[in-house]
Amino acid sequence: MLAEIITIGDEILIGQIVDTNSAFIAKELNKIGVSVYQITSVQDEREHILSALEEARNRVQLVLITGGLGPTKDDITKHTLCEFLDDRLVEDKSVLDHVEELFKKYITSTPISDINRKQALVPSRATVLHNAYGTAPGLWMQSNNVTFVSMPGVPFEMKHLMVDVVIPKISKEYRRPYILHKTIITYGLGESAIADKIEDWENRLPPFIKLAYLPSLGRVRLRLTAKGAEEKELQDGIGKAVREVYPLIGDIIYGLEDDEVLEQVVAKLLTKKKMTLATAESCTGGRIAEQLTAMAGASAYFKGTVVSYATEVKIEVLNVRKDSIDAHSVVSGEVAVQMAQNVKKMMKSDFAIATTGNAGPSKGDSDAEVGTVFIAIASPRGVFAEKFNMGNHRERIVQKTVNKAFELLQKEILKI
Repeated sequence: MLAEIITIGDEILIGQIVDTNSAFIAKELNKIGVSVYQITSVQDEREHILSALEEARNRVQLVLITGGLGPTKDDITKHTLCEFLDDRLVEDKSVLDHVEELFKKYITSTPISDINRKQALVPSRATVLHNAYGTAPGLWMQSNNVTFVSMPGVPFEMKHLMVDVVIPKISKEYRRPYILHKTIITYGLGESAIADKIEDWENRLPPFIKLAYLPSLGRVRLRLTAKGAEEKELQDGIGKAVREVYPLIGDIIYGLEDDEVLEQVVAKLLTKKKMTLATAESCTGGRIAEQLTAMAGASAYFKGTVVSYATEVKIEVLNVRKDSIDAHSVVSGEVAVQMAQNVKKMMKSDFAIATTGNAGPSKGDSDAEVGTVFIAIASPRGVFAEKFNMGNHRERIVQKTVNKAFELLQKEILKI
């Protein structure tokens, strides 16, 4: 089954916001065996929307639309859908009651207006999908064996509708193939070098399994995707493929990923072992802590961080010895080790990560070349620091350092 995603809104096309809705929708569809054929972004403009809808109808069986459902004049999605489907808008009492209730409970400072009540206007032949978190309902419409689903553009409203309403309805009404993924996480070797090592294995993969290389800063993920009608055949095929690749590149494989990033793997390890982590960040500027605390439940294993960007903070807060800095500079293994040891002691954690380096563009308080980074890991077994050259692009240096820090930490946790 093929689907197309259409996002409506000038704010996407001018770069004012990032279209995260399409990524979320595509991921949810993939889980239930629906393949996304195309993602299209269009202006809040009648002809553009009509053209996109017509083109999508000729390509796919399912069209998912987000955006343009607000009460103001520039939100024209419902009117345009009515024109496209030869329908008309009518008032839906359940939607009107919901809008009035939302204003009564949560928007007490602003009286409900006729413009707000217009949210209750829906195409007469549409099935209304209840939006518990906003005033714009979702809409499910049929035309010539094609299903059109319209959802609000507000991400948390769309996600609720997608997960709780749209996905279950698609699953109930359509027969779909199985799509299974297994992702192998590798570190320390580039994409082309990995491809050389596993070329024969890749050539022997069965036709229903496809391999994709997903390189990012400091890592390459190998994603195996199996698609077909028999779930057990797909599971057995992917399982065999994974077992066969381990002898070829097992030295650079750091685990299997089921939609998990490395910090999630680290979080699970710490939680399982009931151990804790603290960080002392200089060149990464709090990025490690940010990625950890973005995950729910981080307080169970993450104690906190000291962002010691300035040299005096390293000395006055982290108690790094000034004579060490004078002798080795702030970008050194000696300083990284003290940062890790001292933040671990300060926060009474089991593990600590410390980063110090030169992310550029200037050299700052050190003569170290741009891209030079030291990462220290303190654990119950001791402390060590490693030196890396992360290139010459600031963002690349920072994110590669974060990724490498999680990689080093994972190795140390597994030793306990």
